Amino acid sequence: MKIETYEKAYLALGGATLAAALLVLLYTSVGMDIHLPSRVAEVDPATVRTTPPFDQLGVRQTGPGKYEAVILGQVWAFLPQEIRVPVGAEVTFTATSPDVIHGFMIAGTRVNMMLIPGQISRMTYTFRRPGEYAIICHEYCGLGHQGMVGRVIVE
Repeated sequence: MKIETYEKAYLALGGATLAAALLVLLYTSVGMDIHLPSRVAEVDPATVRTTPPFDQLGVRQTGPGKYEAVILGQVWAFLPQEIRVPVGAEVTFTATSPDVIHGFMIAGTRVNMMLIPGQISRMTYTFRRPGEYAIICHEYCGLGHQGMVGRVIVE
């Protein structure tokens, strides 16, 4: 075989791989409705604890079957550490960090955000099954990173 044949085969394989990756991206964004969380607004990290809505952390009902969970990710804890919502609740997570970059991921769901100091992140998710879901920091944030956990209890 000639070298040109191998080159054509590798180019075809590379093109097929690129096309497959684009199809997966299209399927996850359109078919599975998975999107990057949006940057909603900005807040001064130095005064975040006295700035609404972060001056009242926790869960509050905003309508029938709709809740907002206001969360602060800080070295090395999520505040509040426990969130309770009913089954079928649509929960909008509003979160930020006053100190360093943290991750905010709820295991077993598509909730996955970066908590960047000064940036407010927001994502909505509907909990269809009861149970306990772990909140995990997936961005290394220092020596106590491994203990930065919380939980969502769906009743």
